[in-house]
Amino acid sequence: MGDMANSSIEFHPKPQQQRDAPHAGGFGCTLAELRALMELRGAEALQKIEEAYGDVSGLCRRLKTSPTEGLADNTNDLEKRRQIYGQNFIPPKQPKTFLQLVWEALQDVTLIILEVAAIVSLGLSFYAPPGEESEACGNVSGGAEDEGEAEAGWIEGAAILLSVICVVLVTAFNDWSKEKQFRGLQSRIEQEQKFTVIRNGQLLQVPVAALVVGDIAQVKYGDLLPADGVLIQANDLKIDESSLTGESDHVRKSADKDPMLLSGTHVMEGSGRMVVTAVGVNSQTGIIFTLLGAGGEEEEKKDKKAKKQDGAVAMEMQPLKSAEGGEMEEREKKKANAPKKEKSVLQGKLTKLAVQIGKAGLVMSAITVIILVLYFVIETFVVEGRTWLAECTPVYVQYFVKFFIIGVTVLVVAVPEGLPLAVTISLAYSVKKMMKDNNLVRHLDACETMGNATAICSDKTGTLTTNRMTVVQSYLGDTHYKEIPAPSALTPKILDLLVHAISINSAYTTKILPPEKEGALPRQVGNKTECALLGFVLDLKRDFQPVREQIPEDKLYKVYTFNSVRKSMSTVIRMPDGGFRLFSKGASEILLKKCTNILNSNGELRGFRSRDRDDMVRKIIEPMACDGLRTICIAYRDFSAGQEPDWDNENEVVGDLTCIAVVGIEDPVRPEVPEAIRKCQRAGITVRMVTGDNINTARAIAAKCGIIQPGEDFLCLEGKEFNRRIRNEKGEIEQERLDKVWPKLRVLARSSPTDKHTLVKGIIDSTTGEQRQVVAVTGDGTNDGPALKKADVGFAMGIAGTDVAKEASDIILTDDNFTSIVKAVMWGRNVYDSISKFLQFQLTVNVVAVIVAFTGACITQDSPLKAVQMLWVNLIMDTFASLALATEPPTESLLLRKPYGRDKPLISRTMMKNILGHAVYQLAIIFTLLFVGELFFDIDSGRNAPLHSPPSEHYTIIFNTFVMMQLFNEINARKIHGERNVFDGIFSNPIFCTIVLGTFGIQIVIVQFGGKPFSCSPLSTEQWLWCLFVGVGELVWGQVIATIPTSQLKCLKEAGHGPGKDEMTDEELADGDEEIDHAERELRRGQILWFRGLNRIQTQIRVVKAFRSSLYEGLEKPESKTSIHNFMATPEFLINDYTHNIPLIDDTDVDENEERLRAPPPPPPHQNNNAIDSGIYLTTHVTKSATSSVFSSSPGSPLHSVETSL
Repeated sequence: MGDMANSSIEFHPKPQQQRDAPHAGGFGCTLAELRALMELRGAEALQKIEEAYGDVSGLCRRLKTSPTEGLADNTNDLEKRRQIYGQNFIPPKQPKTFLQLVWEALQDVTLIILEVAAIVSLGLSFYAPPGEESEACGNVSGGAEDEGEAEAGWIEGAAILLSVICVVLVTAFNDWSKEKQFRGLQSRIEQEQKFTVIRNGQLLQVPVAALVVGDIAQVKYGDLLPADGVLIQANDLKIDESSLTGESDHVRKSADKDPMLLSGTHVMEGSGRMVVTAVGVNSQTGIIFTLLGAGGEEEEKKDKKAKKQDGAVAMEMQPLKSAEGGEMEEREKKKANAPKKEKSVLQGKLTKLAVQIGKAGLVMSAITVIILVLYFVIETFVVEGRTWLAECTPVYVQYFVKFFIIGVTVLVVAVPEGLPLAVTISLAYSVKKMMKDNNLVRHLDACETMGNATAICSDKTGTLTTNRMTVVQSYLGDTHYKEIPAPSALTPKILDLLVHAISINSAYTTKILPPEKEGALPRQVGNKTECALLGFVLDLKRDFQPVREQIPEDKLYKVYTFNSVRKSMSTVIRMPDGGFRLFSKGASEILLKKCTNILNSNGELRGFRSRDRDDMVRKIIEPMACDGLRTICIAYRDFSAGQEPDWDNENEVVGDLTCIAVVGIEDPVRPEVPEAIRKCQRAGITVRMVTGDNINTARAIAAKCGIIQPGEDFLCLEGKEFNRRIRNEKGEIEQERLDKVWPKLRVLARSSPTDKHTLVKGIIDSTTGEQRQVVAVTGDGTNDGPALKKADVGFAMGIAGTDVAKEASDIILTDDNFTSIVKAVMWGRNVYDSISKFLQFQLTVNVVAVIVAFTGACITQDSPLKAVQMLWVNLIMDTFASLALATEPPTESLLLRKPYGRDKPLISRTMMKNILGHAVYQLAIIFTLLFVGELFFDIDSGRNAPLHSPPSEHYTIIFNTFVMMQLFNEINARKIHGERNVFDGIFSNPIFCTIVLGTFGIQIVIVQFGGKPFSCSPLSTEQWLWCLFVGVGELVWGQVIATIPTSQLKCLKEAGHGPGKDEMTDEELADGDEEIDHAERELRRGQILWFRGLNRIQTQIRVVKAFRSSLYEGLEKPESKTSIHNFMATPEFLINDYTHNIPLIDDTDVDENEERLRAPPPPPPHQNNNAIDSGIYLTTHVTKSATSSVFSSSPGSPLHSVETSL
């Protein structure tokens, strides 16, 4: 072989060859050459490989690797390759430094206003004007001046600055930790990605980052290619290159036509081996990433230059469009330039709410400032008739600055900047905890969308079942074995054929390995259905490994790999006599249609006609399917030496088969699934099963899981029938038709990925219910990508899932288990509730603080709550409360309520009641204290104090009481649905307890030792007890509020409803309550009448039914869940009755006529459709046989037409 290799090189004495001889590090190709090679496609690439290397194996030799054995697994060699050709790692964008985040946090408008105010205040306090002491400026600086009191003027400004710094640092730290978590998550996802390579002739799973140039990689269905490479050998390989080229058609790859495989593309079909030629930044994806500027710095420089030209270009590009077009373009640009942050439904609602509250706050603070200024000016210059003296200017300016600061504090308190913080904390906390519940969240907002889910479309295999398949029944040589037959009972010929058919016609990567621990089950690696068949071979006391060694993978002549359209897999091998033998396995009803012979008990062929097939379906396949088994048919066909068929004509090749066996594979339901599904149904979530299995198997499993229950009214459809019902004559999908099907659909069997996508899209786009459905979908296959993308939340399987599915999903289930989905629902609802709790608390504080500051300022020219105190309150409310309330752990009780809709307002009426109720209590207390407090406590009044007067006990008591009330109200805010026990589960949240106690402690310190900066003077024990007493009153008052039924408070309905739909302002839409307006009420009344009418008709039908046992109702009207189904008399069929003898082979083209001749004449076709349209099925023209009874469900009874219609 060595001589061959040399001779082949000497054979092309090209000048370039000699030039390239002393290549990098002893390898025969440079990095640049390989990069240039990977730029080529198709024929050009082949030509280049031929010119430069002779063929692919020549390329392998240059890279010092063997096409069959792969690289020697020695670390020095691998390291050397990494140094020369780079690592398979694309460096991520630099994370923002902490300082950058601080700078971003400082951009907040309110904070800037505050900073300016504080600096002005500081400046003025240091400037002591000469006219300070003169009488001319009035009672400006009068009042009890302490020693150094004037010097203490700077403290307020400094304190404001300090609190601003606090807020900024907290925000920046939160952003930073969020970023860090997200990066950790990303790297976890990346580390979990493994790829199969051959090293030392062994198949190894290595992390994607460990791939090097020269590795021989196994490529199979569902892979996301991690590096560029050249194909060595391929079986029926098709690649989706849309991520690079944008062309959606799948590209066929083969070693002799187009051998170039590019990183970032998806394998849609087939399998193969490639030699890796470019990794990391040198691969096609890497090059694109580098162009996009993962570095980002050059990007910004470019941006600045480009900005000037952009406008011009935009206008040039659109001379024809209107000016609006130009604006749109600009807007798009702004959007594109802005950092992209995902906005979820919740964040959308919150941002809107925050903006409205902010606007209201702005108005309030402006009014406050104006009133204060006017009052002062009128009081000083008009009433007292003073004149404005030059030397008094600084004093007056100081007054104006004080007013300005009061205005700003009103604004600061009004703006709930804690909202975004609360969302972030809540989501980040949930995501972290969900990792423990086997949910790896890829997109933060998926977590909260999941709480609103109303429908889950789940796969069957692996999600609802254990995905550990075993053959339990078989039909071999005319005998139906209910358990594994003894090898001696079978004819050697059959046994031999069976072993070969199973061993050769399955992916060679699928194997059964010995158990890891003593007494455990053998490990199944690869495709689970194939594992079951290989397990069957082992149970028959034979081994598949020797057969595979005798015919290695590269000797296989042609492979038709499994895909969702074929639903079968076939492999062709060359026989010693020059002929060919084809082995095929696949879904029994599909493969049996292609069989014309079957092996009898002696292993001889006998004819297999369609009548025999029907017998087999009825006697063997249906009973297996009704036990919930998946039936697989195994067949073969021989081609003699002379007659080589056209291998590309698949239908010719895979036909005229001989059936060897039919096996029933059991995939047991996971023990915890029925309970999880019951929880979902209790929580108002409909679970639908979408599977590729046959309808009887699917129905049996659905019944075991509890997806369908006896006596319910539901549909189980096959993909064909589903499509027939939802498409019009032209074959287009119509939403109205879909709306008639999906509300009752529970099982969709024999479905293709497009059916799954159609169903998901149909449910999401449907407008029949009160609110849009939120759909979660699970998927594992490559072909599930579109459905996962379309769904509101896509769950990919962490173990069985392909890379493509994971790429398209929002959440990865690391244990492939349905119960993890229920956990995700719980967490999602919890996020929503946490935010609502926080809002309820925050808005109470806001309302009270703003009103107090505003009225206080207007009546006494000085806000009872000082700027620094306001900032402290703001800190408790925003930062701490968001931490405390956003980290409540979820409870099972979350699953007892129906999901919130997408358009449900954040603030429900109960919450509105709580907010207003508590605000009333707090305002009453504070105003009482403000105006008569000094009499009650027998202290000096703090009202009308001059500019730099020392803090008064009076105002300290007000501040302290205010904070105490907030603390106790924080406990009230833990419940938002009007529950009585607010302490329920409080100790399960240590963060909450810590924060409440911590805040209390700091409050004591502030009041007793805060002094001048916090405008506090120490209080006596008695005064403290009174403050606490009033605070505890909050809890009592909370009980009082809970006693008032929400339904009695009609006035709250209008909160956030306002005028008609058209004139609704944003604010009202945001707080919009779930009450319905009059038009809708009329509509409801109409519906009720309509139901009553239906009810009557149904009663009449029931009477008729008593006379004619043959009547069947198929009322299909997709109303809300509580609609007609409650009045349904007869379910469409009862599960208890498993004696369906519905022919499975009902969708054939060939046998449709025979089928029709044999089956009792079905009802006239037009009437069939009316059954669906009119809803009431009158069997007037149906022949007697079809009306025998609904339950016998003879093919042709109306029931049959609904289920697996002919």
